[in-house]
Amino acid sequence: QVQLQESGPGLVKPSQTLSLTCTVSGDSITNELYYWTWIRQPPGKGLEWMGAISGYGSIFYSPSLKSRTSISRDTSKNQFTLQLSSVTPEDTAVYYCAAAKDLLAHTRDELDYRGQGTQVTVSS
Repeated sequence: QVQLQESGPGLVKPSQTLSLTCTVSGDSITNELYYWTWIRQPPGKGLEWMGAISGYGSIFYSPSLKSRTSISRDTSKNQFTLQLSSVTPEDTAVYYCAAAKDLLAHTRDELDYRGQGTQVTVSS
């Protein structure tokens, strides 16, 4: 059973960079079967696919967030990370990390595994 756990600050100031880490257990993030994915859900809105890193290490970004997003991994720790720069209050959301066989999977039904999510609020 694959388990994912998000970690990072729950409060970020506007214009700063949001940084989150996903720690994976039960499988390796170099497993080529999955895309290791970041998703978010702003309050009152739907799920948004932000980007993913494949088991090979290839990185994919949402076009709408690409200029502000960076995804990386540390295979020695079996973790992958999300950085979102120049945040605004519109980036307030629950952020999830997940594993999926399909690159753009983002709903609960489409994902193979998903973390519990972590609330990030952007506010001064």
